[in-house]
Formats: sequence, C-alpha cells, structure tokens
Amino acid sequence: MSSQGDDVAEQSSNTVEAPTSSSSTETDPTSGTTVTIGATVPTGFEHTAAEEVKEKIGVDAQISKDRGRIYFPITTDKLSQVHLLRSVDNLFVVVAEYDHYQFKESKEETLSELQELASKLPWTNALEVWRLNRTLKKKKGHRKVGNTTKAKSNAEASDVAAAPEAVQHELPEETSAADGDAKAERTPDSETCQQDLDENAPGAKLIKFRVTCNRAGDKHSFSSNEAARDFGGAVQEFFQWKADMTKFDIEVLLNIHNEEVVIGIALTEESLHRRNISHFGPTTLRSTLCYGMLRLCKPQVSDIILDPMCGTGAIPLEGAIEFSESFYIAGDNNDMAVNRTVNNICHIQKRRADRGSPSGLPIDTVQWDLSNLPIRTSSVDIIITDMPFGKRMGSRKKNWDLYPSCLREMARVCRPDSGKAVLLTQDKKCFAKAISRMGGLWRKLHTVWVNVGGLHAGVYLLKRTTAVFGQTPEDVHESRGRGDSQMKEKDDKEVS
Repeated sequence: MSSQGDDVAEQSSNTVEAPTSSSSTETDPTSGTTVTIGATVPTGFEHTAAEEVKEKIGVDAQISKDRGRIYFPITTDKLSQVHLLRSVDNLFVVVAEYDHYQFKESKEETLSELQELASKLPWTNALEVWRLNRTLKKKKGHRKVGNTTKAKSNAEASDVAAAPEAVQHELPEETSAADGDAKAERTPDSETCQQDLDENAPGAKLIKFRVTCNRAGDKHSFSSNEAARDFGGAVQEFFQWKADMTKFDIEVLLNIHNEEVVIGIALTEESLHRRNISHFGPTTLRSTLCYGMLRLCKPQVSDIILDPMCGTGAIPLEGAIEFSESFYIAGDNNDMAVNRTVNNICHIQKRRADRGSPSGLPIDTVQWDLSNLPIRTSSVDIIITDMPFGKRMGSRKKNWDLYPSCLREMARVCRPDSGKAVLLTQDKKCFAKAISRMGGLWRKLHTVWVNVGGLHAGVYLLKRTTAVFGQTPEDVHESRGRGDSQMKEKDDKEVS
C-alpha cells in the first residue's frame, strides 16, 4: 500500500480504550443520502475554502485540526456541485472519523486493531457515493500514480514531526491470522456493501484498489507504511479486491493526525489545482492558491487587476475565469514566461470553444520592465502577484534591490486610498524591510501564512494609502538609490 508522512514515532503511554466513531451518514428521503465530504485545500486558506462551501453549497464546513483539510456534509444530489469548488485540491467521502482514537501501546496491538477495524466500518454509503461519482465524469483511461488525494506533506515543521515521504508497497500474498479474524467479524452493513459491489460491478469485473496512509504526529508506535500495509491487507481480505498501485479503481485513504483518524474514499483522480495550466514554468502556482489570493482582495465589477510578474499566468487566468467582471493585465520581463501565459490563455479559450461556451477572456498580456511599467499613474485597482522567493527564481541578494523597486512602481500605478495589493513571498525579512522604506505608501492589513512547495510563505494584503507618490523623503531616497544601484551594476558589467 502507499503511504505518506513516514516519520519516526514515539510509543504512546495513554490508557487504551476501544475506539468509537462518529457517524457521518444519515438518510433524507427527499434529497437522498447525506454524507460527509473531506477536501484538501492550500494550507492557510482553510477559512477561505469554508466560506466558498457556505456560499456555493449552503452548508457549514468544519476546519480540521490537521492543517489543509476541511469537512462538510452534503446530500448526494449535490455531489456534482462539490467538483465545481475552486478552492479545493482533492475530494474524498468520509467512511468514518474518530476525534480521539486511543491507539494501543504496542505496535503489534495497534496494527492488529487497524486490521479488525477494516471489517467493522460503515462502508455502504461511501461506496455508493464513489459509484455515483464515477457516473458524473467520463473515464479517461487508467489513473496515474501521484495524482491522488494527498496529505499536506509540505506542512510546516511545527505541524508534522518530520518531513513525510511517499512509499508504496504491494500487499502480501498471504493474509495473517488477524486478517482472518477480521473477515469473520464482518458487520451486516459491510456484508451488504460487499454484495452490492459484486452485483453492480460491470461484467463482474474484479475491483482494484490501494490504500494511502497520511500520518502526522510523534506519538505513534507505527509508521505510515506499516499502517497502510496492515489496514490494506484487511481491506483486501474483507472485500476480496485486488491490490494495484497504479491502475486502481478505488483509493482508500487512512488519514491520521495525532489522535484524529479519518477513513475515506478518494473522489478525485488528479488534483483540481491543475485545471487551468497546460504550459508549466519552474514556479507555477496552484490554481487553488491563486483563487484564495483573489478572494482575499475581493475583486469588484470593472476593477483593473494587474499581475506584473505573471510567470505562466496562473493568477490572472484564475481571475478571468472565476471573477470575469474584472479586467486583467498579465505581464512579465521574461519572454518565455509571456509565451507560456499566452499559450495557457489560448488553451483555455480553445477548451471553452470546444464546449460551446464563449471563448473570450477579459485578459491581456504584455512584456515589460517591472521597474518602469507602461501603465498610467493611479490607474490600477488591484495588484496581485507571486514575487520571486530568491530560490528557484532570482536570488535573495537581488531581492533587496528588486522588492523596494517593484513596491514603489506598484504604489505609483495603484489608486491611492482604494487600491489594494495581494503579494506572495517567502522572503519575509526582505519584504518587511522594503515595506518599511516605502514612506507610508502601503499599509499592511492582513497576512495569511501558507505552505508553497514545503516553503513557509506569506500572502500579504496591502492597502494603498492616501500618500501622494513621489513626495515623501523615502521616495526621493529610494529613487536615487535605485539609480545608483543600476549604475553600479552597469559599471560592473562593463568592467567584466
């Protein structure tokens, strides 16, 4: 079975009690079955995702203790609406959840209990949702490895005991005695579920599956690999499914975060964050993160929204699709980045045209010098961009000149008093220093701490103040400093 979060764990000394699960399903005769849906979202934007769920589906979402996950109830007739959410990466239906699972003290006892648990879970409703989910979309061949519901493996060091790893193992050919006991203890609910699968399977096709364990915490006596292996073995024995790591029909999720345990079945074959981009760059943002940044600045009708460092155009593309009553200008100084943006726009336009939808998008693309934008002063309502972290793009040293320069130019083109900026960066020290040298042109309103590829970064919401651009001592100093810096770089190049 596959596993993630395989950190070294300590044995727990707590008193062991039999686990009790909270029921996640009930029946509504008018709307069908009510189930709990789990969703992975960009860390830091859990509240944004919960707001979207409330706005579009009309239910309250619960934010998990494990960062990057939310849970919310739906009736099965609204399942198609769940796939339209813009802030979620992956979706799964909850089979059972345990808020305070009391793990056994020894590894052997814990793994044996997990094996027994597999045969006692209320699988029926979750598997019905899985079947319904398959009918909502056309099959596009076999599923791919890696495009599955994942834990927030790039969670911050404070959230996870150690950096998680992804490991996959085939199930053993022979089942253990504990597996046999688990089979003997099948509940009526699970028996019915298995019969339904056998009867409804097209052509009596053998169902293939795998188990993915996502674990975080340092109080466990077992590894993610061991939990996935033993729990998966019991699932295989109980349902008589076949284990397949790549061409599986069902992915069973075993999510463990300290004492919180959630078992689910994946509903997405690949992460929804890849929805807009066909031409990727070295630092392409997830579309779900772009959506969170856009919601943070609340675009209004007829707003002019600027991304001066657009990269592959992920932010303006997401905005043009979801907040289409605003107009977007995407620019970059790199010709390859501009070409990728244009190609991504054309890809979306072609896809919309093929579906019979209007293909036009309120977006334009320009190649420019960030320090000298060809835009009129005080003409932009919102600036939203992913600034160079100084790792894969640019350098930390160059950021000390780049950040003040671009913040000043952003202040020039942004409308005083009403203009806003949403800026993502991992170079927090440099950014804070640059803001302090802006002469009061920007005021920081809010910061959302996010995880971008394992890096702890900040999304900063800034408000353009009423200060007049170019009339503060800091402006004059920065302007001269930038000229001196550019002149020095020019001299250095000539010497070399």
